[in-house]
Amino acid sequence: MSDLAVRYSQVLSIVGDILKVRVPARRVGRAASVALGDIAVVTVESGESSLAQVLKMDGEAVSLQVFEGTKGISTRAKIRFLGHPPDVPFSENVLGRVFRGTGELIDNGPSLDMDRRVAINSPTVNPMRRELASRMIRTDVPMVDVFNCLVESQKIPIFSVAGEPFNTFLARIGIQAQADVVVFGGLGLIFDDFHYFRQRFEDAGVFARTVMFINQASDPIVERLLVPDMALAVAEHFAVEEKKRVLVLLTDMTAYADALKEVGIAMEQIPSNRGYTGDLYTQLARRYEKACDFASGGSVTILSATTMPGDDVTHPVPDNTGYITEGQFYLKDGMIDPFGSLSRLKQHVVDDTRADHKQLMNGMIRLYANAKDAEQKQAMAFELTDYDEQLLKFGEMFRERFMSLEVAMPLEEALNLCWNTLAECFEPHQLPFKKDLVDSYFPAKAQADTAAQSGAAGTQEHAVDGKAAAE
Repeated sequence: MSDLAVRYSQVLSIVGDILKVRVPARRVGRAASVALGDIAVVTVESGESSLAQVLKMDGEAVSLQVFEGTKGISTRAKIRFLGHPPDVPFSENVLGRVFRGTGELIDNGPSLDMDRRVAINSPTVNPMRRELASRMIRTDVPMVDVFNCLVESQKIPIFSVAGEPFNTFLARIGIQAQADVVVFGGLGLIFDDFHYFRQRFEDAGVFARTVMFINQASDPIVERLLVPDMALAVAEHFAVEEKKRVLVLLTDMTAYADALKEVGIAMEQIPSNRGYTGDLYTQLARRYEKACDFASGGSVTILSATTMPGDDVTHPVPDNTGYITEGQFYLKDGMIDPFGSLSRLKQHVVDDTRADHKQLMNGMIRLYANAKDAEQKQAMAFELTDYDEQLLKFGEMFRERFMSLEVAMPLEEALNLCWNTLAECFEPHQLPFKKDLVDSYFPAKAQADTAAQSGAAGTQEHAVDGKAAAE
């Protein structure tokens, strides 16, 4: 008899969603029978069955995490191991489809049973197959394109707190980013958020190039752990086999970490910082390191949302994430905070966009920092200079024209708007840029007006001097 047809019925215990079954020693460790991470089918007396995954093997005791929970499962249940880890369909047919955390379709569309299935949770890419990130992904979001460029193969999170519109921002990136394929992974989403993402993608006409893997808040916790792996497996195959530029969107990775903690507690693992498992860093890194620019194919770029409980950046999830990723976007008060945000790979691409990009990127933030200082002086009732008044005007315009999440424009248009904003607030000699750059890009009309005002002032001063001399 094939090992795959054997059913095991000696259930040792059922604790939470963890079912422990005895597997004879002669079968333990045999790839065709039981292996860590494999899928099993748990069948109850009534004939109903549920999927489970092998989480731990301790001698003859094999611990399974039941996807749909152990409610209704007794010690008389029978377990059959399928001999393979979780997998997911992969072909061009997955585009425009919605899957749940088990890899099953939930969009009432045609079945994909005949399509090829690929294993998830494969090893990260060999460094010899990687290329250095060198191509910018345009998003039409000024605070990203101008000040913190998103680069192909980058892994970067959105640090936020509950209540901030990080899902709105993530949806905008998915719609506007220059990518061939968008793979979306939803972790613990409420139905309203799931519906929002799907409706936005459909209304924008990009759903046909999007694959969605959804774990709703009411779905089993263990499925939440599978969603990132399934999304990244599909993304990697599109990049390698189809040579596509793939953008992976994940929200919310804190929910993923919380699921890891819950499963760890059920498995009686020794908790670490704030109850999270000791391998939290490793688990996050294994997912984020899937971001890659393949030397012989496309690329995988990962943009995730990570909520910070209590706005605490030292919380284990954002803290570990910051060590793994290549920068972060800080979302605060409904805007991208220019001071907390950072893209460590932007230096690889800013020199290839426009000659003034790098100078504007640094100079605008410097002026905005000065504007924040002027706002503090105003709040403390200090006397303001004329330059402080200019900075206050600039700060208000900067927030309205660039920091608002509603603003959308191409990079070149955003760079031109930077110069126009500077011209409305400052004189050319007040700008922290090289003279040749100001001469080339400062609006001609503004320069003419400045010259005319200087000439008129000089003429008036000359007239006053002449009159004084005559007297």
